[in-house]
This record gives sequence, C-alpha cells and structure tokens, in this order.
Amino acid sequence: MDIETARFNMIEQQIRTWEVLDPGVLELLGTLSREDFVPPQHRALAFVDTQVPLLDGDPRGPCMLEPKLEARLLQELQVQHHEKVLEIGTGSGFMAALLARRAMHVHTLECRAALAHMARESLRRNGVLNVTVHEVNAAEGARGLPGEAPFDVIALSGSVAEVPRALLAQLKIGGRLAAIVGSLPIMRARLYTRVGDDAWSEVDLFDTVAPRLEGFAEPGRFKF
Repeated sequence: MDIETARFNMIEQQIRTWEVLDPGVLELLGTLSREDFVPPQHRALAFVDTQVPLLDGDPRGPCMLEPKLEARLLQELQVQHHEKVLEIGTGSGFMAALLARRAMHVHTLECRAALAHMARESLRRNGVLNVTVHEVNAAEGARGLPGEAPFDVIALSGSVAEVPRALLAQLKIGGRLAAIVGSLPIMRARLYTRVGDDAWSEVDLFDTVAPRLEGFAEPGRFKF
C-alpha cells in the first residue's frame, strides 16, 4: 500500500467532501500518522471510509470512527492552543492526538485496560506528550472528570442516548461539547455551547451513526 497516496485520497475524497475545509485540520490530517493508531491486523483499513475494530474477537466492540467523522467533529470544536480538553472514549488514541495538536492539554478517559495501554503507546511513539490517558470504569467515564473541570472543550468519541447535565456543567462559559446523540436508525452529531451558569445552546450538525459509549444511561422503555 502506498501510504501517502492513501492518505491524500482519504483527505481529498472523503474528508473534503464532508465539508471539512479548515486548512489547519486538513494539514493535521496530512501529517499525523493515522496508520500508527490502527491495530496491525487492520492497518490496511487506516484510510478507508469505515469504522475500524480495535479489539480482536470483538467486531461489534470499540472501534475507530470514520476519518471524515473525526475530522468534522474536530473542525466544529474549533480547539485553540490555550484550551484544556476532555475526551470520553479514548479508543485508539487518534482523536486524542488530533485534539492535542490543537490544544494545551487533553485528558482522555478509557474504560478498557487494553485500549488505554494501546493509546498510551501510540501517543508516545508519535511524540504526543500533552495527553493524559485515564483508565476508569465505564460509570466513572460517563461522569466526566470533575476534578479537572472546567474544560474549554469536551468530545465524546462515540454515541450516547443523551448528554448528561453533569457533563455539560463541566464546561467553562463559552466552552463547547460535541457528541453523537440519539438511537438507531438515525443519530445526530450535536454541538453544545455553555452560554451561562445554567444555560447551554445546541446545534444539530449532521446525521450519522456511531457505536455506544459504555456507562451512559439509556432511555427507559415503557412497560404496561
């Protein structure tokens, strides 16, 4: 596989066509080695428009999101170099690396020990030093990281039925949170902005589908 050609095609054919036009985001995707964050057995999928499984024997388990989805969320969050970021759902560590190249520091939460270890090693190999990977249980992850709050940016790298108010409360005034919200068959990427002490605005960005983050509550089902 010609890696650089594959990377170029990913950017031009997948990411640009998904309205990702921020020059800084495009440059970052062209220089950060996505292939280094993909499990070796799936390296051929590094630049393909698909979700990449991260754990052997668990094809429906945690995965890397599609490159275009990672890029679009990064663009929408408009991370600045002085900002502190929280990510929930470290996975491979690639989204944390993207965020870190644009932020002051990233705290990222992962509930699977194997993935936390994988992400730390991938981040270290790529010289991404401003990321702290926290290994937590799923319920702890869903509560965010109040001890480090408030955050300028929070990114949920997976889908949830709804964003908990306690998580939104960990944003600074003017802080942004990006999440994929809803249930199958259609979910929506949504951007929340804290506009007051107890007030948030929200904007639906686009329709998509992503695997569930563990630990977040599901809506109750009606029972007769």
